[in-house]
Amino acid sequence: MASLRFKGVIRSFVLILVLLAVSVSTGAQAADTTAAPLVVALGGNAYVTTRGSNATELISNDTGLMEWTDPGSVISTYVRVTQPGRLSLNIKANLPLGDVSTVRIKVLGKSFNVKLPAVVGLRSKLPTVEVEHPGYVRIDLQGISKTGLLFGNVTAIEVSGSAATGLVYANDPANYYWSRRGPSVHFNFTTPNNTEYIYSEVTIPVGEDAIGSFFMVNGFTSGYMGIQVNSPTERRVLLSVWDPDVGSDLTTLVSKGRHVFSEKFGGEGTGGHAWLVYPWVAGKTYKLITRVRPDLANAGASLFSGWFFAPEDSHWHFIATWRRPNTTTYVDNFNAFAENFNGDYGYLSRKMLHGNEWAVSSTGDWVEVTSARYADDLTGDNKQRMDYAGGIEGRKFFLRLDGFFDKTVPSPQTFQRAPRGAHPTIDLNALPGNGANRLVDSSLVEVDPVAPVAPGYTLYLPVVSK
Repeated sequence: MASLRFKGVIRSFVLILVLLAVSVSTGAQAADTTAAPLVVALGGNAYVTTRGSNATELISNDTGLMEWTDPGSVISTYVRVTQPGRLSLNIKANLPLGDVSTVRIKVLGKSFNVKLPAVVGLRSKLPTVEVEHPGYVRIDLQGISKTGLLFGNVTAIEVSGSAATGLVYANDPANYYWSRRGPSVHFNFTTPNNTEYIYSEVTIPVGEDAIGSFFMVNGFTSGYMGIQVNSPTERRVLLSVWDPDVGSDLTTLVSKGRHVFSEKFGGEGTGGHAWLVYPWVAGKTYKLITRVRPDLANAGASLFSGWFFAPEDSHWHFIATWRRPNTTTYVDNFNAFAENFNGDYGYLSRKMLHGNEWAVSSTGDWVEVTSARYADDLTGDNKQRMDYAGGIEGRKFFLRLDGFFDKTVPSPQTFQRAPRGAHPTIDLNALPGNGANRLVDSSLVEVDPVAPVAPGYTLYLPVVSK
């Protein structure tokens, strides 16, 4: 960011390079200077993990920590060491000429204060921390005092020493946006031909529902259905279907349930997006059904429908039905994934328990789905982040990401859960809105007119992007 968000302040300054020697011991030790230090850019590896009451701090993918003004804010940088040893840290920062500040640095449970600007030329005697075991190391910065507007703009942390060998951190500037979001993790399931419905149950453990979480429960080739956390006060259940790859016709809304909003979307492809604002709760189990079938009334098109069962009101909520042209299909490529879509919260852990999966054929036969192929994404494959995992927990599959935990589960591999044997008892034909093929406009939302509102919850209109 080229300018500060402070009005009425005009001052000329020269940015000077500040090398901050970081010590967690009683005195500086000689650093290993045989290898060039690794430069860990804050733009891809840091977060404002605590925001002070007057926080202005932000992390820029291009320039790192900017507008550092609030002494109550904590900025955390994460690196993963692969072996024990010494780790020498050198903080690269800049400050307006003449300004002085004091900052506190905490690493491996020890803290100390450092003055800025620091004396240049101490590289041969860098203070050093001792790392006892492999895993992620968190380095915290917090401002103590300053004579100017800023504590300093921090661009990177230089890391050297024996524990820096094999260090894992985000080192691809073109993908810092993705590394701060963290890796996504995926399951692919195998279903019989002509599968018309897929049924799944999802539980998000308490504390694993950070802002920016999207838990995609029922995915298919042309779209997905899942639950997400949009803000501290808004959560959604959504069904999205992409536009077809061929032809000029677009995916259109056929019908939607009570209190459901819809719009066209862009960005990662284009298509139709419908969502119910609903306060789903971590620790509870929710059920989702997705139906995909050829549209018999419109040759060459297919219909995509979704329902969400809430234990709070014991009701199946109809989300929507979309018509996708130039597509004749049943459920194809049943899959699930978990991701974070907000890079500012990429340091917080997320976890999804996915279980009791069933496929229902076009003739009504229920088949249990007990095998899942697990994979991570390029952020994990390229070792920009290693905090990802998947596997079996009890009788459910699980996916975990973010939080900088140490126990990575390598991918790809296949997991097999224990079967339950008996399918859920559901009259699929009686689901609200099932079979509703009438075109509706954006103001008509009463396909499911008896759907109750969750107890203690007031519906409101979310902000819809145009």
